[in-house]
Amino acid sequence: MSKYNYNGYDDTDTYELNRMQDYDNGSHHDVLMDVSQDGLKRDLRLRHMIMIAIASTIGTGLFLTSGSTIAAAGPGGALLAYVLIGIWLIFVCQAVGEIATLLPLPGAFNAWGGRIFDEAFSFQMTWMYCVNWALTIPAQLSASSLIVSFWLPADTKFPPWVVPLIIIILMVFINIAGIKTYGELAYWFSVPKVLTIIIFIICGILVDAGAIGGHTYGFENWRIEGAPFKGGFTSFITTLIVVAYANSGIEITGVTAAESRNPHKHVPRAVNTVLIRITFFYIASIFLLGSIVANDDPLLVNTDHSATRAPFTIVFAKAGIRGAADFMNAVVFTSVFSAINSDFYVTTRMLLSLSRNGWIHKSIGHINSRGVPVVAVALVTACSSLSLITVFVGSGVVFQWFISFIGSITFQYWLYILLLHFRFRYCWKAQGRAVRDLPYVAWGYPYGNILGVIIGCCCIASNWYLSVINPPQHPGAGVPEEMMSAYRSRRDAYIQGILGAWFPWFLSGTLFFSYKYICGTKLIKAVDADLDTGRFIPSESDKEDLKPHGPRWKRIVKLFV
Repeated sequence: MSKYNYNGYDDTDTYELNRMQDYDNGSHHDVLMDVSQDGLKRDLRLRHMIMIAIASTIGTGLFLTSGSTIAAAGPGGALLAYVLIGIWLIFVCQAVGEIATLLPLPGAFNAWGGRIFDEAFSFQMTWMYCVNWALTIPAQLSASSLIVSFWLPADTKFPPWVVPLIIIILMVFINIAGIKTYGELAYWFSVPKVLTIIIFIICGILVDAGAIGGHTYGFENWRIEGAPFKGGFTSFITTLIVVAYANSGIEITGVTAAESRNPHKHVPRAVNTVLIRITFFYIASIFLLGSIVANDDPLLVNTDHSATRAPFTIVFAKAGIRGAADFMNAVVFTSVFSAINSDFYVTTRMLLSLSRNGWIHKSIGHINSRGVPVVAVALVTACSSLSLITVFVGSGVVFQWFISFIGSITFQYWLYILLLHFRFRYCWKAQGRAVRDLPYVAWGYPYGNILGVIIGCCCIASNWYLSVINPPQHPGAGVPEEMMSAYRSRRDAYIQGILGAWFPWFLSGTLFFSYKYICGTKLIKAVDADLDTGRFIPSESDKEDLKPHGPRWKRIVKLFV
């Protein structure tokens, strides 16, 4: 018999009911207190939640490198890759939505393992997720310098470290200002990206139909040599991995739930509306791009990530829009700035979670009166500043070796989220609770999760396979230095690929088993799983806010706008 009653309270009085007041609107929010939530402010509104989730997925991957997927796998192969990854992420987001609505914790899905499976699982997930986002910040900072150089003359003496340094300073002020400031900036920096994609889709339809640009494309580029599928199976799975990397960050909604004003309303809306928009934006954009630009167009292979050769720029140029490259470069820069803003936020919240769980020094979890983990912000700022030294003083190659395994970490936590969702449902049922009692129920369970796990495992296996095929062959003794240099370059890339594909799994397993051995953790029984501490209990005003408001046509429009 479960020790929990059906109102979510512990009969043994283990948990305290903490009253949290939102003085902006006078409402009272009840939370079954979790130590990791102490001091945080619930200041994120619905529009913030939705735009943060959109901003976390639409970025340079779509704007700059989506053309390379068509060049590698053809329009059909690229579209299929985006569809398959989209299906996987739909059910990842549904799993996040169901549990984060019930348990809006700062550690999000990283904290679930310690509740329903094994504390060692939470330990390794939180550390891996923190490392993932901490390493992403320097990569984005490096990209910001390259993007700004687009507007500078070729013989410029402008120091490359100035732009990243300015961004770091701005990030400090933004994060110190509090969650409300972060939410507002995330919202407004997302608007240009969304508008750009909408404009692109409209222009793409008109160009494809011949209404502008002077040529009707239709489906002609789907029938040329190499289309619709190009390069065979290896090219397709390579594209699949690239597309998955481009979608990293879609799970951030689970992290922001801890600071949402009304998680029962905001998390489900953010999950569901973002799924509709992301599917529309990505699938429509790739379909139109593959229809308008031939897969053998050399401009699609944008190896230097230049705005001039960006796939969106190509279509805008065909539509006769002047200054398309400058416009896209500006949009990409706002995307990078927005991404760094999210990186700082997520990394500080992961450090907060690590501190509150006793996995790093407790001082790092200190929160000021504005609900900001100031020590964590200072630590992330210091690490970001140190990264400037490695990137711009000549040691950037070393850093790139660490960056290479970010994608594999992304695959890990997407797969883990689905597996933890299976375990959560098992524990929920074992405690005699009905699915209908959940504040949000993920649709498609369990078949959607099963499909997502299959796609995820295929992506992971593909990543492993791609890392070990085609090892470089030594050219032999007495060859020219140019050939040896080319060989060393291919060898380093090959080793880096193996490191990126395999090392994160080794590190993850090491963290799990080391913690389990040292701390002696055991598998948590389903009937003993803690499904209550940290639960958000809506007030009467929150419940009223959950009810549909306005005419039906307006509510339908809100699903898409």
